Amino acid sequence: MKGLFFIVMLGLSLVYSSCSRSEPRILYGFMEKTYHWDWDTERAERRYSFFILCEDDDGIENLSELYLFHDREGLRWRITSGDWIQFEEGGRTWIGSRHIAMHAGEHLPRGQFRAVLVNMGGERTERNFTFDVPEDPPHPFPSLHILDGLFRIDSLYPVNRLLCYDEQGHVIQTITLTAATGYLSDLNLSHNVIGVSLWAEDPLYRISALTEVAAIR
Repeated sequence: MKGLFFIVMLGLSLVYSSCSRSEPRILYGFMEKTYHWDWDTERAERRYSFFILCEDDDGIENLSELYLFHDREGLRWRITSGDWIQFEEGGRTWIGSRHIAMHAGEHLPRGQFRAVLVNMGGERTERNFTFDVPEDPPHPFPSLHILDGLFRIDSLYPVNRLLCYDEQGHVIQTITLTAATGYLSDLNLSHNVIGVSLWAEDPLYRISALTEVAAIR
């Protein structure tokens, strides 16, 4: 009987030790104002993006929820792992959303925001950061042209990326462009990509612009 008790306790100990109880980590967080071109109004509409650079000892797949708070105004946004956008850059993982919005299209308040990251074990961490961007865009709205397997961008933004979409409209690949023109075949696009859009960004001002999706297949 004592032997059976020992085996059960040993098994429980092994299970417990195999489940990490360490907190996830937010290394950096930021918010951006993004301008989207609206063909109905023929002007750029503002939206807001929120991303964090994060880590978890059990892998990014162990993360479950991301919250954004503006405590002074009593505002709260919840983003689940099924909803957030995830991309890799420099061997590190960013997660977040490009759909942070206020009621009735109001301006997002400036000042201090608080990010809270939760993993599947219920462990959480938080980090504060400040949102304070210019009211007006620093550059004209960019454009993306696709024709006969070639791409061309017209952008004064210092950083330009292609967002690549599958049939369901999900972003499955992000490519940083190093030239304003080129062949799509040289970009190593996934065979599941059917459309692309241009994400142009000015990191200094935390302002960016997102073009409409252009079909490539």
